[in-house]
Amino acid sequence: MSELNMELKKLRELELKTQGLAARIQTAKSGEQLDVDLVQLQIENKKLKNRLFILKKSIAEESNAGGGAAAKPKESSSITEHLESVFGQAIASAFPEFRDTPVIIAPVNSTSAKFGDYQCNNAMGLSKKLKEKGINKAPRDIATELKGHCPASPIIEKLEIAGAGFVNVFLSKDYASSALSNLLRNGVTPPEVIKKRVLVDFSSPNIAKQMHVGHLRSTIIGESLCRLLEFLQHDVIRINHLGDWGTQFGMLIAHLEDRFPNYLNESPPISDLQLFYKESKKRFDEDEEFKKRAYSRVVSLQKGVPNSIKAWELICNVSRKEFQTIYERLDISVKERGESFYQSRMLSVVEYLRGKGLLEVDEGREIMWPDDTKTGIPLTIVKSDGGFTYDTSDMAAIRHRLEEELCDWIIYVVDSGQSTHFNTIFKAAERSAILNPLSHRVDHVQFGVVLGEDGKKFKTRSGDTVKLADLLDEGMKRSLQQLESRGRDKVLTPQELKDAQESLAYGCIKYSDLCHNRISDYIFSFDKMLEDRGNTAVYLLYTYTRICSIARNSGEDFTNLPEILKKTNIVLAHEKEWKLAKTLLKLHDILIKCSKELFLHFLCEFCFEVCTVFTEFYDSCYCIEKNKQGDIIAVNHSRILMCEATAAVLRQCFYILGLKPVSKM
Repeated sequence: MSELNMELKKLRELELKTQGLAARIQTAKSGEQLDVDLVQLQIENKKLKNRLFILKKSIAEESNAGGGAAAKPKESSSITEHLESVFGQAIASAFPEFRDTPVIIAPVNSTSAKFGDYQCNNAMGLSKKLKEKGINKAPRDIATELKGHCPASPIIEKLEIAGAGFVNVFLSKDYASSALSNLLRNGVTPPEVIKKRVLVDFSSPNIAKQMHVGHLRSTIIGESLCRLLEFLQHDVIRINHLGDWGTQFGMLIAHLEDRFPNYLNESPPISDLQLFYKESKKRFDEDEEFKKRAYSRVVSLQKGVPNSIKAWELICNVSRKEFQTIYERLDISVKERGESFYQSRMLSVVEYLRGKGLLEVDEGREIMWPDDTKTGIPLTIVKSDGGFTYDTSDMAAIRHRLEEELCDWIIYVVDSGQSTHFNTIFKAAERSAILNPLSHRVDHVQFGVVLGEDGKKFKTRSGDTVKLADLLDEGMKRSLQQLESRGRDKVLTPQELKDAQESLAYGCIKYSDLCHNRISDYIFSFDKMLEDRGNTAVYLLYTYTRICSIARNSGEDFTNLPEILKKTNIVLAHEKEWKLAKTLLKLHDILIKCSKELFLHFLCEFCFEVCTVFTEFYDSCYCIEKNKQGDIIAVNHSRILMCEATAAVLRQCFYILGLKPVSKM
């Protein structure tokens, strides 16, 4: 509801703009001189009409949910958004003049049950607004009025006024039991959000260079964001903006011609492309004749000379194979679209910007200021020698993504060092009417660097950058050592041991990255990430495996959950049962928060909370009772259903985070 309210504020502006664009297009079609931006206007008009359709559909759904009565929550409802709807109606009913006031709902973090589960904190703000109108009303009295005007909701057991004017919300156990039963019947379903076409630009290594630890964060964060947005039913395009073009290819092609003169007929056996790159760079720096030939190969590549194109493709293919090996190990899926893809589009974006009068000549180069104030750092669109730059490429890319791919939302997962650059690109795209902030969203998902245990930038002992393949190999070695130290190699089959080893190795590397606030630098330590206590992948994966074993050890068949639910109700009588149920039902709120703010550590914290709360539940509530001889004498079916619900929630969260749980560890 809160997201819809924000969108509604844009609705009238969008409608007016759409009508204006349509009128201009119609005028142009009826014989008057065509506007140079006609095609752009038609694209914009199409997008705005589509946006209006989505918004109106969402408004209709909200309206049909119940006029005057709170909407019955669906499986896809977020508790927070449902409560915002309830209290939004209460504010509109009790104080119609403030009906557009944003509703403030916060979860109650107190361990005491007397404060409820959620809290509406609008009373103080409404009291101030009334005072500005000359009406003195105490926040507590306002809270009482809000409570009285709240429509009935199956989610709410009761409402209480507390303190200076808080409305405490107590959730209904009947609702929670029903929601968890539905989760077990239908699986974990996504919360309802307005669907968008989203492009995520992540990983982006450079051809002829090995992936190193610097690529780790973009690759892991980008993959998890894609999985999150796909689960929320957005139309997601995953793009790997490879560095596959530029002057460095001239020296690589020239070196290839010398080392493997028969490359046109026989694929060159380049086993170490990094070494090949270093050799060509050394020759480029020391041999003037070679340098001249390298520059000539850049020209021939840009002109599309077949031999140079063939050499370029061979070099790119060697890198692709190396990248793909890493992506398969980390379970990454991404579509390649390197800088070379935008070559023709760079020509057109330059003409577009010139046509709009946005380029200025500065010492022989053509620059563009990001806004009309002409402050800050300008973009270099055309170099003094007529060549293009990363600025040109990024302007061509954002234009292609918005106008050809018709994306509503673009996410760039790139390190924090590029924040000024992307801020400038976004401003320039808006200034040139490529980006419309009313209908487009662009985000730079920035992140800090990976540090070694000495607190300095993570490097090898010799001072070199850590290769990603070496890092993954070390993770595999360390995880096997940990499993062997627990004697797991004695009880697991060779395949089970290998699966557990990979689950721990790659899981701990990913989780250690994602569980931190991405903007911060973090210290890479295998010792810490492989600890089986605290907020680590090892603890989460072990807990999940233990949860899965409970139903297995009951001696009964829990595979057909819909059938079991016909005979068994989930009972939430014990305080630890109730606490676990409420924790699991936070999932939709957490997923919406992650997607709005693009921070995944919230989901990691939720997983850790689920595991710790489950441990409290398991320690206090017997699921399987045994006699002194170890024979099972009773199975609590309701509690085992709670175990299965917990496993289902964790399984979905693990998938988003890129963790692969195993049944035995």
